[in-house]
Amino acid sequence: MGLHMNMSFRYSFALAAVMCAGLSMAATADAKTFRWANSGDVSSMDPYARQETFLLTFNSNIYEPLIRRDKDLKLEPALATKWGQSDPTTWFFDIRPGVKFHDGTPLTADDVVFSLNRANGPGSNMGSNFVSVKEIKKVGDSRVEVTTKYPDPLLADKWAALGIMSKAWAEKNNAQNSADMTKNEENFATRNAMGTGPFMLKERRAGEKTILVNNPNWWDKPTHNLTEVIFTPVSNPATRVAALKAGDIDMTYEVPPADTESLKKEADVKVLEGPETRVVFLGFDQERPELLESNVKGKNPFKDKRVREAIHRSIDVDAIKRTVMRGQSFPTNLMVAPGINGYNKSLDKRPALLKPEEAKKLLADAGYPNGFEVGLDCPNDRYVNDEKICQAVVAMLAKIGVKVNLLAQTRSKYFAKILRKSDLKPGDTSFYMLGWSPAQTYDVHNVFEALIQTPNPATKKGQFNAGGYSNPKLDALADKIEQETDKAKRDAMIAEATKLYVDDFGYIPLHQQAVVWAARKNIDLVQPADNSFPLRFVTVK
Repeated sequence: MGLHMNMSFRYSFALAAVMCAGLSMAATADAKTFRWANSGDVSSMDPYARQETFLLTFNSNIYEPLIRRDKDLKLEPALATKWGQSDPTTWFFDIRPGVKFHDGTPLTADDVVFSLNRANGPGSNMGSNFVSVKEIKKVGDSRVEVTTKYPDPLLADKWAALGIMSKAWAEKNNAQNSADMTKNEENFATRNAMGTGPFMLKERRAGEKTILVNNPNWWDKPTHNLTEVIFTPVSNPATRVAALKAGDIDMTYEVPPADTESLKKEADVKVLEGPETRVVFLGFDQERPELLESNVKGKNPFKDKRVREAIHRSIDVDAIKRTVMRGQSFPTNLMVAPGINGYNKSLDKRPALLKPEEAKKLLADAGYPNGFEVGLDCPNDRYVNDEKICQAVVAMLAKIGVKVNLLAQTRSKYFAKILRKSDLKPGDTSFYMLGWSPAQTYDVHNVFEALIQTPNPATKKGQFNAGGYSNPKLDALADKIEQETDKAKRDAMIAEATKLYVDDFGYIPLHQQAVVWAARKNIDLVQPADNSFPLRFVTVK
């Protein structure tokens, strides 16, 4: 692709910066090439490598689920034309006829059974979506039947983000299982792909660029007009913004809050913004008898509720909203955002901030009159202003005598460090930032099951409970919530479970971050509230 050399002098610096970042330039006359950027790279081409929104949404353009979400996030048929329950513990999925993988081989029920078992198998980060599943089997050439251990009314919702792979391709390339990214493993599916989706993988250069091309044999009727998609990770926010203003990229998936207003003044740029269903929070290691990264020996300060309360009530989320997020956040005290089924507004009230001397008294009462030292793990390319938020937290906690040593690193290293391993052994963290959107089900139970229930290798519950928070009463309630179909009873149990983790100061919810994208005005796209980015809805005018 030829370089676009006819640039005016005022864009020369931006162009140089973009070129250094590895962006490909091309003539804007090529109206069907779509170029976009994000702060971090898509970490794998394997659809089950990590349960992370950006990876899942990128790979969903290549791999498709049985059931997908439409523009309004409602379920609709994809690779399954029909699905339902023949009895409370039996689900069926009828496979769409005539679908072909990108290499021309037909999609069969065997591919579906293989893919679902692979998603629930070794190395996969998607196991939490299979907690209720007992057996997955083929019933005829076009039907897959799933037996659950107990009634699971949310199974179809859980599987709306599970892409289907080619069984023959995976076996041929020795990729029958996902490479375990918590162990920094790779296999053929890490850098290659074989799905049925609207786009095919043409080129993958990790850390540099990923190129997709249109699938001319897609089973669905395209609403996009793209022939080529070039994605480039650009960690420097100023570089991304300069590239968008110059027209060297068509869209940036993440807009720094500091640049939002200036982009709104650009004649050829439009800013899309709204609240996201994700909550960004801090978690504590409450599992180990002694923290890995602390000067306290022989005990774990975070096992004491008074310590957790002192830290929680010393973090000023309104100040973070004002100074770090430039108003683009929605402070919360819950692990679930408005718009998610089960959100309880009456419980979404943060306790009053403590004065430093009040927080120090709580710490002293817990046995830490001089405070203590602890490490904090944060990403620097995953959430909006993630590292800056953590820096603000470090400064706030210094006032109460808690010395926080911040380690901020790129998402691939960060997730590998903090997340629980495939056997659900704890990750290597003492205090950490994480963000979560229950984008599979849009129901609070996903948050309970993945983040708040006690980690259990047998059931795979608590897979993303990195700190090992545990409350047996909440565990029992969450199990009942999963199966309850009476709305009034279910809502009452949700409220009770929510109050338990809030009263425990089990986590420190910070805010619901805003979804802010920016694009050239000749780009039409859809911005769902879950921050997914389906390329099938993009057109270049």
